[in-house]
Amino acid sequence: MTKQANRVRVVFKFKDGQAVDEEVGIDHEYDALLWTAPEHLDNIKEERSKEGDVYSYGIILQEIITRGSPYSMYENLSAKEILDRVKKCSNPRFRPVVPEDYGHPEYHDLMSQCWEEAPTSRPRFDEIMKALKKLNGGKNINIVDNMIKMMEKYTDHLEELVAERTKQLEDEKAKTDELLYRMLPRTVAEQLKHGEAVSAETFDMVTIFFSDIVGFTKLAAESTPMQVVDLLNDLYTCFDQIVDQHHVYKVETIGDAYMVVSGLPERNGNRHAGEIARMSLDLLSATTTFVVRHKKEYRIQLRIGIHSGSCVAGVVGLKMPRYCLFGDTVNYASRMESSGLALRIHVSPECHEVLTELGGYHLIERGPVSMKGKGTIVTYFLAGYDGFDKTLPDLQFAAGLEEHSFK
Repeated sequence: MTKQANRVRVVFKFKDGQAVDEEVGIDHEYDALLWTAPEHLDNIKEERSKEGDVYSYGIILQEIITRGSPYSMYENLSAKEILDRVKKCSNPRFRPVVPEDYGHPEYHDLMSQCWEEAPTSRPRFDEIMKALKKLNGGKNINIVDNMIKMMEKYTDHLEELVAERTKQLEDEKAKTDELLYRMLPRTVAEQLKHGEAVSAETFDMVTIFFSDIVGFTKLAAESTPMQVVDLLNDLYTCFDQIVDQHHVYKVETIGDAYMVVSGLPERNGNRHAGEIARMSLDLLSATTTFVVRHKKEYRIQLRIGIHSGSCVAGVVGLKMPRYCLFGDTVNYASRMESSGLALRIHVSPECHEVLTELGGYHLIERGPVSMKGKGTIVTYFLAGYDGFDKTLPDLQFAAGLEEHSFK
């Protein structure tokens, strides 16, 4: 039975006046008897009775209502085992089980009457026609038309069900995509979704940001684990909202450390230094109004370091893939942060050069700084840029050198 363009077509193949399976063989002989009344199972070659046809009609009703094959609810039984149980005429009788919420209750009653054990207890087809007429609001309708009508109804319901499940699937897919986009850059995530290999890529010039909280170890020691979790969750939620306003990619957070990059995986000329610089100032400004829930008088002492240079980036891992950055630029940026000061944005000479080229950034020379692996270099502090009018922390409240951990 198929439905196309609001038309339903029922296709049977007839042999000796009976509808039969097109390929009934040894393997299918028991399946073909599932519509057969119990009284005819002992001698399948004898002529069928009208009462037996009514029984068969009851099984067809089960197929239509459940949208499944005869006795489809007994998945663990073979056709032969089902027929053996039907033939036993046990009490209670062995018949298909159809949930009450499937179809109209009166169809259930009619179906149950059609497969009564005693042939004489089954309704005649003229009685079935009267019952169908009543179910169809008094309209005259033949049995095949009624079957078609029921199939149309259930097919429409099935289409609605499929549409609903498809919508649910699309919603879940959207959630999965959103989670993937949080774990990986969107362009990289799209490549993985399409089954493409994501090769490591070299970027000639990017700017990397690192930050940590000066005095965090002491603060954590004075707080409960849950208070520390709440603090970092609140702080990074605040930071994430600011990060989303800039052309940057948040790489990761480890404890109180926060890492961001600009210039990859999407290259943006030499704007990367400016994006990171502006974001750094916005983050530093946000700490002036940030409140620690369990220490409302406490002020976050954010320390930031930024550096510009080349690096390699790629996806690492299969179970929990991560987009990782490699190269000396990463180490250099990390050391700019760890050798910096609280409430300050420590800028490397390479990043200073790019910002100077962009123009409009206010940089203060810090002077020579000894840095592991680099020797003594002249670094800078970023104080603002043309048009920046947000409040920055008052440096007189910055943590003392004894509270810093320099690396």
